Amino acid sequence: MKQSYKIEVDCANCANLMEEAAKNTIGVKDAVVNFMAQKMDVEFNDGVDCREIMRQVLKNCKKVEEDCEIYIL
Repeated sequence: MKQSYKIEVDCANCANLMEEAAKNTIGVKDAVVNFMAQKMDVEFNDGVDCREIMRQVLKNCKKVEEDCEIYIL
């Protein structure tokens, strides 16, 4: 399953750090951050709870860029 999320990040380097943090989260198959669009596309492994995985993605992203935000609906 793929989903898109609105994000808030200040620079392109920080966006790259967020992308790597998301990709390294258990349950995430792939993630792509578009700094210009302020968007993160996430592909999840089959059978996972997307909302719970995204909470973990946000925690991991905040470790590398503490003032970033991911808007999880």
